[in-house]
Amino acid sequence: MGVFGPFRERSFALFFAGQVTSNVGLWFQNLALQLVVLGTTGSAQALSGVTIAQFLPIIVLAVPAGRLADRIRPRSILLATSVLAACVAACIGLVVTGDDPDLMHIYALVAAFGTVQAFERVASQTLIFELVGPQRLSKAVSISTVAIASARSVGPGLAGLAFHSFGASTCMLLNAAGYLFAGLMLFAIRQRSLHARAPAASGPKLTLRRFVRDRSIATLLIVNVVIALFALNFGLVLTSTVDLSFGGDATSVGFVHALNAVGAIGGGILAASRPAIGVRSLIVALSVFGVALMVNAAAPTLGVFLLVSPLLGFGIGCYQGVLNAAAQSSAPPEAIGRLMSLVTIGNYGMTPFGALFMGWVIDASSGRVSLLIGGIVAVACAAFVAIRAPRT
Repeated sequence: MGVFGPFRERSFALFFAGQVTSNVGLWFQNLALQLVVLGTTGSAQALSGVTIAQFLPIIVLAVPAGRLADRIRPRSILLATSVLAACVAACIGLVVTGDDPDLMHIYALVAAFGTVQAFERVASQTLIFELVGPQRLSKAVSISTVAIASARSVGPGLAGLAFHSFGASTCMLLNAAGYLFAGLMLFAIRQRSLHARAPAASGPKLTLRRFVRDRSIATLLIVNVVIALFALNFGLVLTSTVDLSFGGDATSVGFVHALNAVGAIGGGILAASRPAIGVRSLIVALSVFGVALMVNAAAPTLGVFLLVSPLLGFGIGCYQGVLNAAAQSSAPPEAIGRLMSLVTIGNYGMTPFGALFMGWVIDASSGRVSLLIGGIVAVACAAFVAIRAPRT
């Protein structure tokens, strides 16, 4: 079974196409919101309110979303979230139509969008098992990270062009269209082609306490939170490094993000090439990620930083592909939703707190120092997994 074996499943191919499209659309919305809020207020603090409004619902609702995904078919949840996300995105488009949009209306709608995302992100991870079954699960989860990386490679550039040519409202409508397309792809998946999971009530009750008591799963969840706090937030870190440390312009910022995303595609494909992925697979993935962070931190000039940017993306793709595959492989099929809800809290719920820490580090020193800290933390996490995770 090759790296791209999951695409032999028609259902997975449709799901992947919808994920790429909706993630590209999300870049249109995020970039336009950043520019609108900054243009209206001129305040970075006001912009941080958008981040808090978007990610706070994920912290609050991810666990209930996981329970729901283990009781209702994830495809049904995603069909509903696709429509709801499109409606909210269209409403945001109406709010930002004027020259002086109401900031509180933006915050409220972004919070509504984050609420939908809390259910959408957990259900999309839970659905992968039903799309490909247990034998192709690890490869399919790793390959699914490529959808996000692919969107990140083209999304910012296209979003910038759309914003300057057509305005913020059009960007929001394009995001709405992306979610509707994802919904159509889900609708095209035949229900009878899905692999059944045992209902949540059929097995022993799997609570948060039981997950934490499992040494492998607890190790993975700890690493997930620590890396999210100290080694991610690349939207902030890479932009600040190019702008503040190297004096680059907007073109250089976009180029760095694009090169980073191209590398992430390669990292996700490498993760998918592994015959089996467990928690101890994180040792290699974290080591690669840590070394990549340190290499980028050591870049003396902008040219060198651009040259090694794909290496950092490769490390990110490898780490995220292995992390998500190891998480899903560690849970019984009937509990994937609940475990992935905890992983989602670590990945996205820690974003505001990580941004505050990274912003303080960058203001006190530089973006290169924040990359170095991330590299040291990643290597330390690799050692932590080697010591703590069981070998079986």
